[in-house]
Amino acid sequence: MSTAAAARRRVLSRAGFETRTLLANGEQLLVSVLLPCLVLAGLALGSVPDLGPGSRADLATAGALALAVVSTAFTGQAISTGFDRRAGVLRLLGTTPLGRGGLLAAKGVAVLSVLALQVVLLGALGAALGARPDAGGILPTMVSLLLGSAAFVALALLLAGTLRAEAVLAVANLAWVLLLGLGVLAPTDQLPGGLATVAALLPSGALGDAVRLSFVDGAWPWSQWAVLVAWAVVGGLLTRRFFRWGG
Repeated sequence: MSTAAAARRRVLSRAGFETRTLLANGEQLLVSVLLPCLVLAGLALGSVPDLGPGSRADLATAGALALAVVSTAFTGQAISTGFDRRAGVLRLLGTTPLGRGGLLAAKGVAVLSVLALQVVLLGALGAALGARPDAGGILPTMVSLLLGSAAFVALALLLAGTLRAEAVLAVANLAWVLLLGLGVLAPTDQLPGGLATVAALLPSGALGDAVRLSFVDGAWPWSQWAVLVAWAVVGGLLTRRFFRWGG
């Protein structure tokens, strides 16, 4: 029992450090907190793009929540892990009592901590802009955000563990921009032709649609959750196989 408690304290201590690092970094703070808030305000107060049927404030808030997951769980985590790997931090921490498993667990806890802050901020801003989500959709919305976080953290670690830090920075930021139009901010069925089908099978489209369905309609988006689980499993297996702790 004492060993488990000590391991838990080590993970939580490292998670606190990871969280503070994410929030103290100006670039990461911009991507994780400020940009989702600006996107929410712009979508709620504007008239383009078409967000589909329903309250625009509700739909804008749902899209901003999905964007927050992509920003923190994927872009922020990929960049921070990639540069930690280049600096030798990952290899060093992997040899400490924290261990590699503890380090990965701490990164996951840090993502959830930042995401909790994002949900509070975006929820408050959305409410101020007129968002009134379905009360029955709160639980499935949280499930959607958690599954989306799992999928994007797995992909972030795969990216950070296989490419050079500079390449991780470029790819993560480019992916962030591309994913905005592939289901994160607007429903995938608003996209033309076959692109809608492709986007619905991507983690971005599955997450965006899942959050909109649950947040706005109070639905339980089982098919979108299945897509997110599949990405989380495949991403996790590929990360386990190809992740390099140094280099």
